[in-house]
Amino acid sequence: MFIKKIGIDLGTANTLVYVPGKGLIINEPTVVAISLADNRILAVGNEAREMLGRTPDTIIASRPMRDGVIADYRVTEAMLRYFINKTTGSIRIFRPEVMVAVPAGITSTERRAVIDATLHAGAKAAYIVKEPVLAAIGAGIPINEPAGHMIIDVGGGTSEVAVISLGGIVAWASVRVGGNKLDQAISEYLRKKHNLAIGERTAEEIKIAIGSALPQKEEQSFETRGRDLITGLPKNIIVKSNEITEAMADNLREIVKTVKEVLHDTPPELSADVMDKGMVLSGGGALLRNLDELITEATGVPCYPAEDPLLCVAKGAGLALDHLEIYKRSVMSKK
Repeated sequence: MFIKKIGIDLGTANTLVYVPGKGLIINEPTVVAISLADNRILAVGNEAREMLGRTPDTIIASRPMRDGVIADYRVTEAMLRYFINKTTGSIRIFRPEVMVAVPAGITSTERRAVIDATLHAGAKAAYIVKEPVLAAIGAGIPINEPAGHMIIDVGGGTSEVAVISLGGIVAWASVRVGGNKLDQAISEYLRKKHNLAIGERTAEEIKIAIGSALPQKEEQSFETRGRDLITGLPKNIIVKSNEITEAMADNLREIVKTVKEVLHDTPPELSADVMDKGMVLSGGGALLRNLDELITEATGVPCYPAEDPLLCVAKGAGLALDHLEIYKRSVMSKK
């Protein structure tokens, strides 16, 4: 297969692979299953996610990315190799150029780790670009204009807020709150309020089914099951959407606080642009019901979700690779 360019959104929760001209090729969970006996990688992506919380003590299924950065280098490299091979085929004439999205607050050591892991996984060249920039490109924002555009990227491990002008980040802030923290908050709430222990997959199902950033007049219900903490036996309960809103409230407040910090640090000229154009919401977290309304209410600045918010970063990586000349200033490191 003659695939020469690959854009990868290496997220804490999901990894998305985008190929210019072909679109999104892979969207799989960032999960790896390892056999402890011989330290061998057994499964990656969807197959490994099926094993989460269901493995014997000889197998561990884990997420090698924590808060958007590499927590386990060897496993991340193996995972990148899996995704690159799956995209290009294991027999390839050309080694592809790969662009990887990283959090805006990444340290130089963490950046080096991503570059090395990508090159060792089979890339000819590795480009590292900050996530908010790629999210903005993927959301269709003309980032090279001399005008302020604000992007709020709510991912699995981190939420990043940035104001972009002339292809670069003018003001930004990042908070280690994302979809995973919201899932943990739901688990914790059900543990305290209903004495019910549930796994992270169940918490995510509840969030997707009835989660909302604002209380709803017409409440929705969802039946879930877990282990009763008092009797130790399986138990079914009905949860209401406003309970889930209450469970997530503290974490959502953190995201809103971060948005306010960035607005506070934005130069006046660019603030006027942001007020005029509104803020764009991207990332998987943008799919949470009423999150845009919550941010609009809290800041007084219009906020709206991008088209296909989940795909923005991967799509941005593909577009930036396709038009490297235009986005050269935004492409930070190359190796």
